[in-house]
Amino acid sequence: MNESGSNPLTAGKITGCYGIKGWVKIHSFTDPAENLFRFGKWMLQRRGALVAVEFDHWKPQGKGMVAHIAGVDDRDLAESYKGLQIVVEADSLPPLEEGEFYWRQLQGLQAWGREPDSGDDRVLLGTVDYLIETGANDVLVLKATGDSIDDKERLIPYLPGDTVSRVDLEEAVIDIDWFIHEE
Repeated sequence: MNESGSNPLTAGKITGCYGIKGWVKIHSFTDPAENLFRFGKWMLQRRGALVAVEFDHWKPQGKGMVAHIAGVDDRDLAESYKGLQIVVEADSLPPLEEGEFYWRQLQGLQAWGREPDSGDDRVLLGTVDYLIETGANDVLVLKATGDSIDDKERLIPYLPGDTVSRVDLEEAVIDIDWFIHEE
């Protein structure tokens, strides 16, 4: 997909047009949404290829963001960008504090838990498939694997220090203090 061998990361999506002068509506996957425009180097994914673009103006609009793509000055041309993913280089993300993780770093980690009264015996609950933002806290969605304790999908609150006791990126594991209760 990318000739430079870099690490592209989807950071937003163009959802439609705004006005008649080539502006587009943007759904940002960053938090806060304005952080999307701090990267300074954006690409759009079109038909499997990444094409560099420049957002020369942007602003909050309602619950979302709108932006102008340099060289796109009419609604018809802006319409052709609808649905395209906005991609940035993953290494352009700011470093995080100790114990903080980007969602993409947690995806694919094996999630291990302990059964009640099992002592130190850990059981594989599944792998982190994706996360959900709920407002109160983020939620890990665990997908069962062939080695999991069972074939159930699990939703686990992502609460470091509470339900999540340890994240180890080098070992690719996340330890969960969440007991399996059979009804």
